[in-house]
Amino acid sequence: MRKVTLPAIAILASIVLHAQPLFSKDQQKIQQAVVKMFEALSGRDSAALKTYCTPDITLYEYGLVWNIDTLIRKGITLNQAADFRRTNTFDFIHIETDKSTAWVTYRLNSAITREGRQTMIQWLETVVLVKIKKQWRVKHLHSTLIKRS
Repeated sequence: MRKVTLPAIAILASIVLHAQPLFSKDQQKIQQAVVKMFEALSGRDSAALKTYCTPDITLYEYGLVWNIDTLIRKGITLNQAADFRRTNTFDFIHIETDKSTAWVTYRLNSAITREGRQTMIQWLETVVLVKIKKQWRVKHLHSTLIKRS
């Protein structure tokens, strides 16, 4: 019995220690704001995108500074392939909050299909969100490209 119990405890401990951290309800709302922003971008819905961003959002992409107009132009207006599809997967690493500001770090994996070709892209991103009228909105987003295939 002892031979079975010790390995079982070791396996269970390793699973628990490697599990994604549990997030509070407010942290889950913050996660949802980030996910919904990317869903709006993936759905090429600029009106919905603006509801998850502050009007003065800054995005740090590929060494450049973007605003909401740049994001809409590059992510929606210039992206009109009929077969376009983007699926995002998030691995939230850390969320820190106070009453009206949140700092979030996550890995983003996106499968993007355009003109018959699929590209897989991985980023490490940090966002700062602010709470406006009880809704979390992205104010700053810094993106580091990890891999494109």
